[in-house]
Amino acid sequence: MSDQTKKTVIVTGASSGIGQGIAIAFGKQGANVVVNYYGDEKGAQFTLDEIIKAGGQGFIHQADVSKEQEVIGLFEKTKEKYQDLDVLINNAGIQKDSAFAHMSLDEWNKVISTNLTGQFLCAREAIKQFEHKTTVQAHEVAKGSIIFISSVHDLIPWAGHVNYASSKGGVLMLMKSLALEVAPKKIRVNAISPGAIATDINEEVWSDEEKRKELIKLIPYQRIGEPEDVAKVAVWLAHEDSDYITGTTIYVDGGMTLYPGFVDNG
Repeated sequence: MSDQTKKTVIVTGASSGIGQGIAIAFGKQGANVVVNYYGDEKGAQFTLDEIIKAGGQGFIHQADVSKEQEVIGLFEKTKEKYQDLDVLINNAGIQKDSAFAHMSLDEWNKVISTNLTGQFLCAREAIKQFEHKTTVQAHEVAKGSIIFISSVHDLIPWAGHVNYASSKGGVLMLMKSLALEVAPKKIRVNAISPGAIATDINEEVWSDEEKRKELIKLIPYQRIGEPEDVAKVAVWLAHEDSDYITGTTIYVDGGMTLYPGFVDNG
């Protein structure tokens, strides 16, 4: 898909994990990649170095996606540097786990503010830029594409993680409602919901042999995913080859959403 070249892509939360994998994948396509990060500047710089090494371009930009003015600044800087935006990868997210009865309001608000409000703010600014694009490359069909990175927990309940699961359920309906609203403007909006992906956030599980075995029981495909598994889907979903797809969630989960307890007839 070499015609991804010269597209401008913002990837939020791109200093590690899935966001980092997606940003580097777009770099391999020759894109201009804006690497957003919150606290890990070293990780963001590593991501950018890999993008440049792969043949892409870009810059790093610190912003807390839950803060409106910081999000606006991220998109203004992108417009100043590259004029037009083509793709938003709405990836930034956090977990603050707690039993529900002991969950503080701060733990609830912080997760909702980052995972749901942050995705709203970034999507809103992307839509504004898509609507006022000054140029349209010949290979493009859509004016722009937004990809929400969600989770299988937009469908699967998760005890002890109610704030996280609620935020992802909200992302599902945010994505669908927005897709419906902007489809007539030739703007595409989709989501990717990963299952168990080996990243820093869950290293204590996949790096421990016993915990890993327990996790594998939840995955019919019998392996834990890698950031590249999600990145490949993101690159395709942003490409004109998927132009007729909008309002859809792709589950990259090795079958985790298939009720694995019934793999042997229950």
